[in-house]
Amino acid sequence: MTTVTGAALIARSLKQQGVDYMFGIVGFPVYGIGHAAQQAGIRYFGFRNEQAASYAAGAVGYLTGRPGACLTVSGPGMVHGIAGLANAEKNCWPMVLLGGANDRYQNGQGAFQECPQVEAARPFSKYSAEIDVAHRAPFYVEQAVRTSIYGRPGASYLNMTNDVLTAQVDENDVEQPPRCPEPPTSLADPREVERAVALLRNAKAPLVIVGKGAAYARAEQEVRKFVQRTNLPVLPTPMGKGVVSDDDPHLISPARSFALQNADAILLIGARLNWILHFGLPPRFRKGVRVLQIDLNAEEIGTNVPAEVGMVGDARAVTAQLNEALDAEPFTLSADNEWLAKLRESGAENQAAVQAMLEDDSEPMGYYRTGARSASRATPRSASPAWRSRWPAATTCRSPSSSSTTTASAAESASTFRANRCRRPPIPSEPATSA
Repeated sequence: MTTVTGAALIARSLKQQGVDYMFGIVGFPVYGIGHAAQQAGIRYFGFRNEQAASYAAGAVGYLTGRPGACLTVSGPGMVHGIAGLANAEKNCWPMVLLGGANDRYQNGQGAFQECPQVEAARPFSKYSAEIDVAHRAPFYVEQAVRTSIYGRPGASYLNMTNDVLTAQVDENDVEQPPRCPEPPTSLADPREVERAVALLRNAKAPLVIVGKGAAYARAEQEVRKFVQRTNLPVLPTPMGKGVVSDDDPHLISPARSFALQNADAILLIGARLNWILHFGLPPRFRKGVRVLQIDLNAEEIGTNVPAEVGMVGDARAVTAQLNEALDAEPFTLSADNEWLAKLRESGAENQAAVQAMLEDDSEPMGYYRTGARSASRATPRSASPAWRSRWPAATTCRSPSSSSTTTASAAESASTFRANRCRRPPIPSEPATSA
């Protein structure tokens, strides 16, 4: 009879489900997990605090599309990990928090660092469960990973008691589920897509807002194609930067306030009308603005501001649908359009105002001048040929669908990292719809 410990089985299951990175602090009762994870081929990074480790696990989940794991000891260690768990859940990043716990037979007796961990994690996660017996660990790991990446991505928690981690399991009793596939690609209702194109065509002051959902979906090629064909102005959220290059002429970030206050139709691509976008409400937004929304989560459609068009689906796939709709009925905002002229004028005024603050030598030194001097100190290093060869300020990228090349700014470095790490297959040119 061949046996395996619960800890080794959990580590093996994590690797089977595509978890390649683990961050944490080893101690009672999770020593075995840290050791077994490395034996299984998972890269383990030791931290000095569980909060930082849990933030790292969420960040890796966002960059790779498969959850990062955070390993913590029981009680205060797991509680510290809730910080990154909650951050991943609210940011829609996949991660799995693994919390050690005392032996179950000691529950209620004042066990070492005894804590209601499953209950503590539940408000901050999509999935929170305790592995009840060691041979069922693969079942729970698959559920935790699949839940974290399917639908709107988020966080999962698994509670691992000492008796489960140290248990000896007969290999014949273990049923190892296959690796859960990449999340299904969902498409929007074609009628809503057609309505969106018609509304944007007739708008006098249209605006495209690109958010984190577009970056996570790797929709950069589709979004750039849509923007170039329609000539619509684009405003990225902080986490949407890089989907459209910083040097793209359609980007109107310097005119952000003017754009939000005066746009009469706004297409949200993977962006939520939360505090980042002032909830979509006046006086930051125009009263009565018509909202067209692309979001993976149907419950997000119409949040804070009723959506005139709701397109529920993957940001990349739905933007591709918009491009297909343009094939049938193309439109382009004219270069001398009054709305575009006003955006350029507002952006130029704001850039001039910031430039004056950058050059202000009065004392005490202001915020912008401090930033300018810091950038100046970094220039010799960034200008070094040797440094440029390792991390160039601009890299040449080849489009997977053509032989042409495009220039991507350094601001796209996070998106480029995800491109290199992400193993999700490309969306077919004609995705099949479910029956």
